[in-house]
Amino acid sequence: MMFTGIIEEVGTVEEIRHNGNSSFIKIRAEKIFSDMHTGDSIAVNGVCLTVTEYSGNVFRADVMNETLKRSSLGILKTGSPVNLERAMSAGGRFGGHIVSGHIDGTGVISGIRNDGIAVWYTVSASPDIMHYIIEKGSIAIDGISLTVAGVTDNNFSVSVIPHTAEKTVLSYKKTGDIVNLENDIVGKYIEKFTRPENSKSSISMDFLSENGFI
Repeated sequence: MMFTGIIEEVGTVEEIRHNGNSSFIKIRAEKIFSDMHTGDSIAVNGVCLTVTEYSGNVFRADVMNETLKRSSLGILKTGSPVNLERAMSAGGRFGGHIVSGHIDGTGVISGIRNDGIAVWYTVSASPDIMHYIIEKGSIAIDGISLTVAGVTDNNFSVSVIPHTAEKTVLSYKKTGDIVNLENDIVGKYIEKFTRPENSKSSISMDFLSENGFI
């Protein structure tokens, strides 16, 4: 199961209910119902959830306590807009980057400014998330595949075209809002395979350099 970070539509939270260590969420949408089945994976603001039931234009998904801790789903309420993307089908077009739907954590929008037709969003994040963010690299913000335009020690910036802002929940965001973040999974795998404890691996920094990866 994989996503690409290309949002299909913005849905609306119909109902969200907390039951001890778990919750369920009901979301109203339009496009994603064209081939929906129970058990399908849907990325909701970048978080991979499983459809447990659906009727008409509303689907339900259960949300575990761990998901609530690691993501911003816990602060959603009735009427909240959410980004929606179905899992990529075999043979589908790859428009963004590899997105797993497994959130690394959250960040806070610390700045929004206009730059001609574009809008710059600056997001502050923890060191463990910033560790994997590089300029011109990929980042998923609330499930949206975006290119990192600038990086400092404690925040990063992306420049968003009008189409992306209008077709996603970014158009609703303001300074201080919490967003879900997923780092580029490729960078995490490369780091793991090149650690000293994995010295038996045939993948090394020299190998990556010789083959054009760095």
